[in-house]
Amino acid sequence: MTKVVVCGALGRMGKSILRLSLEYSDLQVVAGVEHPDCVRSQDLGIASGIDELKGVPLTSRLEEVLPLCNVVVEFSGNVSAALSHAKLSALAGKAVVIGTTGFSQNDMEELKSLSSHAPLLLSPNMSLGVNLLFKLVEIAGRVLKDKAFDVEVLEIHHRFKKDAPSGTAIRLEEILKETMSLPISVHGRDGLAERKAGEVGVMALRGGDVVGEHTVYFLGFGERLELTHRATSRDIFAKGALEACRWIKDKQPGWYSMFDLLGI
Repeated sequence: MTKVVVCGALGRMGKSILRLSLEYSDLQVVAGVEHPDCVRSQDLGIASGIDELKGVPLTSRLEEVLPLCNVVVEFSGNVSAALSHAKLSALAGKAVVIGTTGFSQNDMEELKSLSSHAPLLLSPNMSLGVNLLFKLVEIAGRVLKDKAFDVEVLEIHHRFKKDAPSGTAIRLEEILKETMSLPISVHGRDGLAERKAGEVGVMALRGGDVVGEHTVYFLGFGERLELTHRATSRDIFAKGALEACRWIKDKQPGWYSMFDLLGI
């Protein structure tokens, strides 16, 4: 049985994970963790409005519930909290799945060092389809490198999303820069100037209730390749996180990604 503590349990992603966890017979949410200001009830079922989870504890202190689980899934959305939760979990020998984004290079190095104590999986996007897109873009980038193809990334999200570009778009940008040896990043375009060689353009659109859409354009002369992922439900991210929890439970200490889960 995969026994999971959910950090950020009352956030949008946390609640999706709680709700969808009920569909798994081999996975159980054993506790939730939230910011102290959000813990108005110490019963996760009451706080989340999910009757099936009544009696499951909710706390602001991860260390109180760590003994109950073998996997901690981190969606607090706060880098400082995520680092603290990852450190507590890894040093206690608990597997960690991290969906929180915004880590600095130093933060990433700290997380990687913690993976020597326990298995740790981090992904800016838990969708299985998006992670397959990452691999397809990597393959296309390697094949089309030095073949006179320009590359652009376009992402669309709902009007309430605060960060731009999205973490997924930034990861796509990183993959393209690495695989095609492109040194220049352009976020948005303005003014009177031709496109320079060596650029990766990243554009962000915001509006309506779009869950998430990402397209990578490989633009040649006489042909164009487009790789697109469209999310029509936020449940895909929660399902991916739950699959990651199931997969990582029995793994050896180490640094993992969704590529490892997908076997690609």
